[in-house]
Amino acid sequence: MKHRLSRRVTAICLGLFVAFLWSTSWVLIKFGLEDIPAITFAGFRYGVATLCLLPFLIKKENIQSIRNLKKREWLGLILLGVLWYAVAQGAQFLGLKVLPAMTVTLLLNMTPLIVSMLAVVLLHEMPSKLQWIGMAINLIGVGLYFFPSAFENAQIIGVVVVLIGVLANAFSSILGRGINRTGKIPVMVVTTISMGIGAILLLITGAISQGIPAISLKGWGIILWLAVLNTAIAFNLWNYSLRTVTAMESSLINSTMLIQIALLAFFILGEKLTPQQWVGMAFAAIGVVLVQIRLNGKKSSS
Repeated sequence: MKHRLSRRVTAICLGLFVAFLWSTSWVLIKFGLEDIPAITFAGFRYGVATLCLLPFLIKKENIQSIRNLKKREWLGLILLGVLWYAVAQGAQFLGLKVLPAMTVTLLLNMTPLIVSMLAVVLLHEMPSKLQWIGMAINLIGVGLYFFPSAFENAQIIGVVVVLIGVLANAFSSILGRGINRTGKIPVMVVTTISMGIGAILLLITGAISQGIPAISLKGWGIILWLAVLNTAIAFNLWNYSLRTVTAMESSLINSTMLIQIALLAFFILGEKLTPQQWVGMAFAAIGVVLVQIRLNGKKSSS
């Protein structure tokens, strides 16, 4: 009993540590964007992270799984790479170029709402009453945060780009769930192949649209930190924690990122919020938590 409790506490602490690492990514990206073009920056981050994951991919069972992939499964992995990495992550980096980190994270945290709506149609997963309430609270929070707001032209474009990323995020979540819930393809295979495809597309797009930049030593340090620690290592730690924590616990841990990013942006980046915006941020966070909680006991204890 004590061993099981200790293992659960360790897993939850690991999950919280990973959530904090992912939250710091936003601050590091803001610093990196001072020197590195957004799309190229995203491409290097996920390209280096893919290289870090390759040693885990060459295990015998993973190689056999890749050989057994059917055409439809390859198409799914390619589409996941395009949506999740090339479009969603590219949009996040572009959005952070012109918008405050708090604004971008608030918009991206609308993803669970859209996922819940898409899941009804595509996966026949009906939200619970609590999740519907969570959606309403989240939208109230977003409304409080943005009302009244006056954006410059570049910021309007940034909001549109981030919202495109939110849609890509949502569709890729549904696609990823559809691929992973069958259990046929190992998680490492799904992640490494889709991430690699997305990274290649980002690097090609960046080179064509933004040219090949001269990256400073500081820039490479940020890229390596994000790729190795915040992506490759964090991914493995998160998967380890998921062996013990419940689905509900992992959702709650993930939801702490909204407030963490807001606090990091406030203290490190100097991004200021009005009291109304802090209230809106809090409502949005509560809404996201409720949306991700499933009252079905079987799903919560998985």
